[in-house]
Amino acid sequence: MKHSTIKALRLSRAWSQEQLAELSSLSVRTVQRIENGGQASLETLSAIAAAFDLNVADLNAEMAPEATQDEALNQKIEQAKKRLDKEYGFYRAVMTWAVICAGLAAINLFTAHEQYWFIWPTAIWGALLAVRGIKLFVLHGWLERRQQQRLQKLLRK
Repeated sequence: MKHSTIKALRLSRAWSQEQLAELSSLSVRTVQRIENGGQASLETLSAIAAAFDLNVADLNAEMAPEATQDEALNQKIEQAKKRLDKEYGFYRAVMTWAVICAGLAAINLFTAHEQYWFIWPTAIWGALLAVRGIKLFVLHGWLERRQQQRLQKLLRK
């Protein structure tokens, strides 16, 4: 991001924040705010760029790849969190299935010994969980690739 690039440029010249503030005619607090991730106006960026003997476009060009990397990293982290949420949801569903079906089996075996009706809800719910697990763990990458291909095909039309 911008603040780390400005800080890196400042440190590469062995300047303190006070020196950069004096050279760019800004307050020390403004330099601190920008280095800590605060927003900088175009005037502030041009003053800092002038202190580094750069123009604003060069300063932004140095900052752009870093911002793109940060955005890509944030996106990957967000996708990983969503994936973990789905996996935890699946595991919770399996635990719920096991507890409820064990309870149904206990009720059935203690009340009606001739009929085993608990098998039907256990089997149906278990099959649905199996499909959900296959979709989540086995077909996940394939489904995403297929959706991406389909989206690209539709956008070309």
